[in-house]
Amino acid sequence: MTALAEWGNFYVIVGSSAGALIGLQFVVITLVANMPVARVDAQAGGAFATPSVVHFCVVLLLSTIVCAPWGGIGIVATLWGAVGFGGIAYTVIVARRMRMQTIYKPVFEDWLFHALLPFAAYIALAASACTMCLDVRPSLFLVAAAALLLLFIGIHNAWDLVTYQIFVQRGERQNVDSSVKSKE
Repeated sequence: MTALAEWGNFYVIVGSSAGALIGLQFVVITLVANMPVARVDAQAGGAFATPSVVHFCVVLLLSTIVCAPWGGIGIVATLWGAVGFGGIAYTVIVARRMRMQTIYKPVFEDWLFHALLPFAAYIALAASACTMCLDVRPSLFLVAAAALLLLFIGIHNAWDLVTYQIFVQRGERQNVDSSVKSKE
């Protein structure tokens, strides 16, 4: 268990960041939700907004797992593996939602940050659980890389969602408002 003790500060920092970003995203979504919207699609929210919160929660969960006083590293590896395999399944669901929603046509950057990179992070997490019995140190670095990648993905996606809502949706609302006023 001494291998995990060396990672304590890292996961306290990463976990705290994830927790703060979860709260911040809820505040921003609440503020954006109060703005009048020209069109709303729940499918798009499930494809583009919800995954960011899920990724932040996974980082927070991983940080909690590492900081808990386990008796051995085996249970930790099992939990990481379960989270990794669950994340792989969830990423497939997100990719399907992205393809099925009709309000927005995803571009390469969307596929990269909502499907490909999360898939890679969850694969790394699952792989770290599988390789933990071979060599602990590289496995712990793999988990750390997966956690940081998910944190950065969540930050990117939350920022992308907010800027889309503010600049694109607001621009569309202003165009609708301008055309209504010009008809009057």
